[in-house]
Amino acid sequence: MAREFTSVGVVGLGTMGAGIVEVFARNGIDVVAVEISEGALERGRANLTGSTDRAVARGKLAEADRDALLSRVDFQVGLDALHSVDLVIEAVPEHLDLKQRLFAELDGICRPEAILATNTSSLSVTEISVATGRPNQVIGIHFFNPAPVMKLVEVVRTVVTSAEVVADVEALCARLGKVDVTINDRAGFIANALLFGYLNHAVAMYESHYATREDIDAAMKLGCGLPMGPLALMDLIGLDTAYEILDTMYRRGGRDRRHAPVPLLKQMVTAGLLGRKSGRGFYTYERPGSPKVVPDERTPAATGPGLADGARAIAKVGVVGSGTMATGIIEVFAKAGYEVVSVTRGAEKSAKVCEAVKTSLNKGVVRGKLSEDDRDAALGRVTWSATLDHLADVDLVVEAVVEELSVKKALFASLDEICKPGVLLATTTSSLPVIDVAMATHRPADVVGLHFFNPAPVMPLVEIVRTIRTSEETAATARAVCAVLGKTGVVCADRSGFVVNALLFPYLNDAVRMLEASYSTADDIDHAMKLGCGYPMGPFELLDVVGLDVSLAIQRELYLELREPGFAPAPLLEHLVTAGYLGRKSGRGFRDHTNR
Repeated sequence: MAREFTSVGVVGLGTMGAGIVEVFARNGIDVVAVEISEGALERGRANLTGSTDRAVARGKLAEADRDALLSRVDFQVGLDALHSVDLVIEAVPEHLDLKQRLFAELDGICRPEAILATNTSSLSVTEISVATGRPNQVIGIHFFNPAPVMKLVEVVRTVVTSAEVVADVEALCARLGKVDVTINDRAGFIANALLFGYLNHAVAMYESHYATREDIDAAMKLGCGLPMGPLALMDLIGLDTAYEILDTMYRRGGRDRRHAPVPLLKQMVTAGLLGRKSGRGFYTYERPGSPKVVPDERTPAATGPGLADGARAIAKVGVVGSGTMATGIIEVFAKAGYEVVSVTRGAEKSAKVCEAVKTSLNKGVVRGKLSEDDRDAALGRVTWSATLDHLADVDLVVEAVVEELSVKKALFASLDEICKPGVLLATTTSSLPVIDVAMATHRPADVVGLHFFNPAPVMPLVEIVRTIRTSEETAATARAVCAVLGKTGVVCADRSGFVVNALLFPYLNDAVRMLEASYSTADDIDHAMKLGCGYPMGPFELLDVVGLDVSLAIQRELYLELREPGFAPAPLLEHLVTAGYLGRKSGRGFRDHTNR
């Protein structure tokens, strides 16, 4: 039977420590809240009262419950106040020597049976535990920020943590209303190990001027449904904290270059650009601690790199292709008021595309998203054709044919002969080099990537891919078209994966490697990313939806282009695809979907 914790101590009352105090006090547990000085203690008290007052103002906490909560907290200066508690959790800065000194002191102060816990997000719990004479009673209890809101707790056991201590802490997490995942002591645990490789990669994109900070953040929010873009999230975490976590993961996690902090990150920390807490990081904030972003001198007037003010007039658009993406793009352009010429191979395919567009528009009417008049007007703007010759007078052509380079190059060579001068030629490829397609024409300056996301009528993002030959006028026109479509266009260079896939799929691959190493289960990894990071889906849920074969193909392309060892596809992913485990479409992937 799990032990009953009646009193706990919390050392360090910054944002995280005060949040942990609130979690325990909300659940009827007496807390001794400790700081090193009266000034720090008052700041900690202000953190707690500010949080609970906000909860009352928002109707999340009754005034009587707030008063009862605060009455359970005993604010004290000095560790001696912790002599009789059942459990101590430290939430001091992420420095190993500091935590080791603290635990050595706690070991001499706390009762012999007390559990000593660290809230570290990246340091070795084992190295912290050996500073005590009771390493079997030391454990990691990693809350996520803000602790009163976030449901996840990572319970980190070392090789000597007793099974009873683990069971007691797991039961405590349940009492607190938290979802715990229990894991071994490894750099980054689950959430940070997966999150910070992705964040570091995003910083590298920004450092190399591959895309703007706004476009990188918009791409991941709109393309993946994430609550925050990676650079805005780095500002929230704190660039100094992020640097320390990455550096620790690099040194402790096998020196994977993907965890080596990007040089820009170190420079920004040295310059005092720490994110929200200092008032400036990747973005500038109204004041230190404020979430409100204000323009700064580093924000160009244009939202994309090198965009010209002028854009060509686009009135008539050709769409080539007969698949789901093509039909979605036809619908998007027609609803936005463009005249559209749909070109497919043969009358039969043309009829199928027409029927698919009609069906989708009718669904919009049924759902109240579209009036009957708007539906009829959109259909009236579309001309159905089975020959490329009908594209002779359009202003923009968007191809959405099969993802084979030879097919696309042949198509663009034909378009080069048929289309009038000045026409924008766009490819919707999600993985092929746009420059290869562009060089199949004699007008590479007019060729651009327009990567729509599926389903095109619903997804708000379009990646605008510039090659080294794409003109500024072409890029500006593409962005203007996206605006008319009601889409957010993000501009990036012509590199494998563009923005979204280049950041998303290495993260998914890292999750597969974590499972492959038997570090955790697919369910716990999914829980960690959904509950700890606010992701809409866990990595294995997403892999099954996308398709393991598609994921493997994209990861291979990224590895072949960048030659980064950390991008090599996980062997487990290759083996599953070889065995026919493709995800939902095959009925089996990382989970069994046959009865769902």
